[in-house]
Amino acid sequence: MASLMNIFWLGIKEIRSLMSDTVMVLFVVYAFTLAIYVQATGTSSEVNNASIAFVDEDHSALSQELFNAFYPPRFKYPELVDASVVQEAMDRGLYMFVVSLPPRFELDLRAGRNPAIQVSIDATAMQQAGIGAGYIRNIITDRVSSFLERTDLASPPPIQIVVRRLFNPNAESSWFKSVVAIINQISLLTVILTGAAVIREREHGTLEHLLVMPLTAFEIAMAKVWANSLVILIATAASLFLIVQWALKVPFAGSFTLWFVGVLLYLFFATALGIFLGTISRSMAQFALLIILVIVVLMLLSGGSTPVESQPRWLQALTYFLPARHFVSFSQVIIYRGGGLSAVWQEFLMVAGVGLAFFVYSLALFRKSIAASK
Repeated sequence: MASLMNIFWLGIKEIRSLMSDTVMVLFVVYAFTLAIYVQATGTSSEVNNASIAFVDEDHSALSQELFNAFYPPRFKYPELVDASVVQEAMDRGLYMFVVSLPPRFELDLRAGRNPAIQVSIDATAMQQAGIGAGYIRNIITDRVSSFLERTDLASPPPIQIVVRRLFNPNAESSWFKSVVAIINQISLLTVILTGAAVIREREHGTLEHLLVMPLTAFEIAMAKVWANSLVILIATAASLFLIVQWALKVPFAGSFTLWFVGVLLYLFFATALGIFLGTISRSMAQFALLIILVIVVLMLLSGGSTPVESQPRWLQALTYFLPARHFVSFSQVIIYRGGGLSAVWQEFLMVAGVGLAFFVYSLALFRKSIAASK
């Protein structure tokens, strides 16, 4: 009981120390509010307001129909340009796409020939260029098919493909990016708060005060774990309900309780990682450099930025031991697919196992550091 009381009051000290750091508090508030909203809505994988121009050398009813087929929000209203200015306009970045219709385009279609349409693309914006090219191809193909059907020259397609998007019917990128943003902020902020607390106590001399008290390394470490985990958990809940659900209108298909249980398991690993980095760092500057190296790798390999299946086989085997990968996995299952405990218990077990092993190792390193300080 005395050990529990020590852990409790040391945790209260950690929370009061954090609350007295105005910059850190503002950073936590920003990270779980505005940063998540901007990340979810500020960037998009879809094409929006892409500039497009037409070189119309046919001047037919079909070419005019194709010209009118492009409009906001995917594309800006197209502009008619001369073929001689296309190269210069593309060099200056005036247009992302230029569609060139050849002479006798409509007549060749009516005669059953296969005229070619040239689409010039500014591929400096690689992702938008690739997606936009698909949009242009589909729009032109659909309009040409409709035009030929009115002249009885088109035959019906041999098959009909019906696409149904599960879990995100309208392909809203904000639904995915907002949840990934929360996951990334949990990883980043938990490690920063815990590691910074260790370094701050060492630099300010607080650790020496704790060493003269009847406290163990386990009590000091566990106090940092529960105090910083509580702060991040409250910030995560506020961000989930206020930003993700209320502001961004992202649905939550699964159980809130189950997901927060998973968050608690992951916080146990993240706080242990923070203690580890704070113990091996000799200054706050060194700790910041380690954060960049470690957290960026965790985010890239977790499956939040790119699917794990896109990684090389040998790297997939290594990332299996990263709790961040399992955190992203069970979050997607619970939030998007509405999965229950039977669908995520293996991820929960892996996060808990790796987190416990890493906490034991970090605690042993922390205990050695304290013994060396004595």
